[in-house]
Amino acid sequence: HEATPTMAPKDDDETFLAQNVTSPALQFFKDSKMLVRKCAKPDKNEFTKIAMATGAGFLVMGFIGFFVKLMFIPINNIIVSNL
Repeated sequence: HEATPTMAPKDDDETFLAQNVTSPALQFFKDSKMLVRKCAKPDKNEFTKIAMATGAGFLVMGFIGFFVKLMFIPINNIIVSNL
């Protein structure tokens, strides 16, 4: 008598899919919707403060990147010229 490979029943696949994919995705969607409903839009003053802080952060990071690049240009030239 030969052993035949058994296939998992289709119901098991659907249960697995519902428990591990569909249910968490649906819960995440519900939680996200609730979060968005509870969030309040910032007023003009708060938005201005946030925009100014973000812009200042961009400027600071840009200057840091610029000066780091500016410092490494002569160092790179020294390394390349010695080859």
